[in-house]
Amino acid sequence: MLTIARLFGKSPFATLLTHMTKVANCMEKLSKLLEILPKMEVEKIERLAAEISNLEHEADITKNDIRNHLPKSIFLPIDRGHFLEILSTQDSIADLAEEIGELLIMRPLDLCKQVKIDFQALYKKNVDVFWDAKQVITEIDELLESSFGGIEAEKVKGMVEQIAYKEHQASLLKQKLLKQLFSEGDELSSALFFLHLKLIEEISSISNLSEKLANRIRMVLETK
Repeated sequence: MLTIARLFGKSPFATLLTHMTKVANCMEKLSKLLEILPKMEVEKIERLAAEISNLEHEADITKNDIRNHLPKSIFLPIDRGHFLEILSTQDSIADLAEEIGELLIMRPLDLCKQVKIDFQALYKKNVDVFWDAKQVITEIDELLESSFGGIEAEKVKGMVEQIAYKEHQASLLKQKLLKQLFSEGDELSSALFFLHLKLIEEISSISNLSEKLANRIRMVLETK
């Protein structure tokens, strides 16, 4: 396995993809958790939440390792601050996956005896934006080869625009589910109402952060 220091020697952006792989592992595990959520298999849900927490910790270690091995004198084709902002935004997505997992084990959700909020549909809409943003990160080395210009840059700009559209669609679904919660949630206890509300907000933040990540790459292109 390549160390972070060796990856910097190969490409400063290889470290971002290494970290993004850790983030993607969190999202894949969260997908599995959401899939089994309606079955109310509490032990499996708790186990998957713990696995997400462990994966988030791995991502955090990788993030810190990258920061610690980023020489101040290194020549980066992009601003050092932008590089660290991209890294931080990626890591925020892993943090969010852990937070959602923790919410889902706070209290068994009778999701749905009173209010049928489709958290899985909401998650799928949001995580689709994440996977598109991950693809943008994989294009960075190609952007480097093209000096952040030309056909490759236009391709990435198009990808970012598509991400913005998908994030908008995810936002519309969020509003629909919030409206449903407020119209049907009178029978929920205050605790359960808050839990449903928090889950809608947190899951929806996946697409928000993913769009933010893609826009950071777009911002780099605009400065070239």
